[in-house]
Amino acid sequence: MVPFKIEVIDNGIGIPDEHVEKIFLPFFTTRPPGKGVGLGLSISHQIITAYGGQLLYEKDNEGTKFKVILPLG
Repeated sequence: MVPFKIEVIDNGIGIPDEHVEKIFLPFFTTRPPGKGVGLGLSISHQIITAYGGQLLYEKDNEGTKFKVILPLG
């Protein structure tokens, strides 16, 4: 079975190496108080995993890349 893949790439500053291990943890954020609670990636990861898929972070030379892989059928 061929999985369904989505890649999202931006051209921002990227994710610092010291934060990569924590990005899918609930409430992890580097933003100041009142500018986000750090749940977006955590919830996305939980939903995708619940459907048998994967949410992966890949360091890209020009920003950040996230890959969503979902099984078909």
